[in-house]
Amino acid sequence: MPAIPRTPERPSAAFAFSPGAARALLTPEAVAAFDEVCALAPEPLHEFGSPAAREVLSTTEVLITGWGCPPLDSDVLAAAPRLRSVVHTAGSVRGLMTDAAWERGIEITSAAAANALPVAEYTVAMILLSGKRVLETTSGFRTARTAVDWSLVPYSVGNYRRTVGILSASLIGRRVIELLRPYDLRILLYDPFVTADEATALGAELMGLDELFALSDTVSVHSPLLPGTHGLVSRELIGALRHDAVLINTARGPVVDHDALTEAALAGRIRAVLDVTDPEPLPPEHPLWTCPNVTLTPHLAGSQGNEWARLTDLAVEELRRWAAGDGFAHSVGRERSAFLA
Repeated sequence: MPAIPRTPERPSAAFAFSPGAARALLTPEAVAAFDEVCALAPEPLHEFGSPAAREVLSTTEVLITGWGCPPLDSDVLAAAPRLRSVVHTAGSVRGLMTDAAWERGIEITSAAAANALPVAEYTVAMILLSGKRVLETTSGFRTARTAVDWSLVPYSVGNYRRTVGILSASLIGRRVIELLRPYDLRILLYDPFVTADEATALGAELMGLDELFALSDTVSVHSPLLPGTHGLVSRELIGALRHDAVLINTARGPVVDHDALTEAALAGRIRAVLDVTDPEPLPPEHPLWTCPNVTLTPHLAGSQGNEWARLTDLAVEELRRWAAGDGFAHSVGRERSAFLA
């Protein structure tokens, strides 16, 4: 792309992605939209160490970052004396922003809110499909190839007055609760940072962690992976789940005790929908690959395909606001950054 003359109204900017993220996100339409707002460097940066990258950094005021962007450490910041802000087209900024970047006062915005929507949509779809046992029935129906006697379907199947437990009122957890409002479901919530009144306003009943697992037909995990949430879904909590309950995880694999989950699933006591695992992906010989009551998907709940345009649309609008002096609508503070998954 040709270099664009820089003016005070159009801050100098550079893309910083992995090559794969650049291919996914930087469509001609997205680049043209950024072009209208800022003066872009000719090519995306995939690293910050080469002489060519250092030359770009020396004049860059805004970095437009995404998956695979290297950390903004003190060495990078020294090479970027004019850098004032970061527009991040992905969710978490924990691997990007360093102590040096925060101390320098770099402003940053994240597309976490935009990326939360497809994860929430995936979650709601899996809640409803698992409530009807669609995922499990499809395989058996394909094998049997014969009519099913609907009168023999257990009363536990269905989504009428089913109890759904949401683990964490994160951006995604809140969006899931919002999307579930039209359905005849009882929504429970565990989040130690939410009050009972706040939960009610969201449309959920605040519960203790043990209660949520004991009372829910489906538990959906939306906790970020932090030192305090590693293994949060413990063997004891998995053991407290009702027979045939469903555990959905779209957060991070290590939030769940995978040994306990595997044992409960193989015993046929619970079902699971896992978009993330520990490790990820599971080894080829892992028994969950062939467990009929477990659905595994390859970390696809987040933005993919045409959903990437939602991330760049938000980033363009954030950059437009910042360039106009209005500040970021989705600014991420240092204290909040630790809680973005």
